[in-house]
Order: sequence, then C-alpha cells, then structure tokens
Amino acid sequence: MLSKVTQIVEEMVHPILDELHLELVDVEYVKEGPNWFLRVYIDKETGVDIDECAVVSEKLSEKLDEIDPISENYFLEVSSPGAERPLKKDKDFEMAIGKNVHIKTYEPIENEKTFEGILTAFNGKTVTVEVKIKTRKKTIEIPYEKVAKARLAVTFS
Repeated sequence: MLSKVTQIVEEMVHPILDELHLELVDVEYVKEGPNWFLRVYIDKETGVDIDECAVVSEKLSEKLDEIDPISENYFLEVSSPGAERPLKKDKDFEMAIGKNVHIKTYEPIENEKTFEGILTAFNGKTVTVEVKIKTRKKTIEIPYEKVAKARLAVTFS
C-alpha cells in the first residue's frame, strides 16, 4: 500500500519537476500519530526556495485531487531535503564523493553498522568511506546492497 502510493506520486510529480527544472529526491507516505503525511522532497544544484516548493505543492495538489490515489486524509508537504540530504540513487552517491556522509548498514561490516566519514569512491557495487578512528584514518569498503540508509552529514569543525 505505502510503496504503491509513493510510486504513483513519483510518477505524478516528475512532469511537474521536469517543467520547473527540479529534481525529485524522495517521496514518503507515513503515519505519525493519527495523521498521514505525504512528503515530497525536491532539490536542484543551487537549492530550492519556498516559492518553488509552493508551486510544486500547488500543481501536485491539483493532480492529486484529480486522480485521487489516496483514500485517507493526509497532509501534503513539499520541501527541500535539507543539509543532510538522503542518498538514495546512484547519482546521489556519485555527487556526494568528497563529502562527509553518514551510512547505516543492514549487517555489521568490520563489527560496525554505522559509519561516518568522507565518501571517497562509489562504483555502483561498493561505497568507499574514509573514517577517522581516534587519530588515524581508515578506509572502509561497504557493499552497496548492504547500505540500509545513507545521507550527507553536516560537520562542525
């Protein structure tokens, strides 16, 4: 049910985003307390502003009313993914090379399931992260299919 909704919404929002030269980062359909939320995260290289989010929200809302793919009442939220943008697609990982990332894996790799460091390489099969352990740096190779969640990570130095 949930993946069907997100799939339908993704298909609906792509033409809107293409027209506005924006990129779809993610679609979530989640229940929080008694309420359902349909969240659409959009971005572009220079970042998105509130006006762009409002235009996408308005156009998507019209399409959703027309097609009505969701039976429950829900709140539609269109926003930027923020500084800690999720990495979901190959392209996201490729664009994050050289940046600080936070990765969680489905199973331990070298006795760890959480890694934070610089993404140094991605080849579609392996995610390579340079992590700092106390005073030394270590390179960890994570099989792509073992990545449960990944996002950019903001650091304050």
